[in-house]
Amino acid sequence: MSGDHAGSTISAQVRHVESLLESRGLLDPGEIDTRIDEFLAGGTPANGARIAARAWTDPGFTDRLLTDANAAIREVGLSMAGGLQEQRLKVVANTPHEHHVVVCTLCSCYPIALLGPSPTWYKSEAYRSRVVRDPRGVLREFGLELPDDTAITVWDASAESRYMVLPRRPIGTDALTEPELTALVTRKGLIGTAAV
Repeated sequence: MSGDHAGSTISAQVRHVESLLESRGLLDPGEIDTRIDEFLAGGTPANGARIAARAWTDPGFTDRLLTDANAAIREVGLSMAGGLQEQRLKVVANTPHEHHVVVCTLCSCYPIALLGPSPTWYKSEAYRSRVVRDPRGVLREFGLELPDDTAITVWDASAESRYMVLPRRPIGTDALTEPELTALVTRKGLIGTAAV
């Protein structure tokens, strides 16, 4: 079966189920499309940047974020809900001795609500296979050269679990406000392929 034919078959099956749910009054007409559009519209790297900046300025929030990220992000008006069930979020913090990077080796699972649509390179087979085998080499290709004694941990996302990296706060930013810190954070930093 060709990819185009398989995709159209699945799409027809989804539309059939959607129509069935609408006819039984379980869904309003167009509700699924509306929810998907709302979910994608709200997803932006600025959300993850706000979380990082809050963590850099509020040690209590940092503790809560690293303990139970799903609960902590609600404090800033964000959520990992949007599908049939809330996705589990784990935030991992970079330190002077450990650097984290996120991948989904099976497909491209990714915290869209916090980082927006995933970048093309994140979905590529090259990134998904190589970052696990040679994370230091892949990070070097992104321009991130880490000291030899820095441990690198690769986190593999799944359909149920998503990961976000909490980058280290840049040196010399003590006088910056939370909005100013937010502007420093990049999507690559939240995935772990950049320092910030």
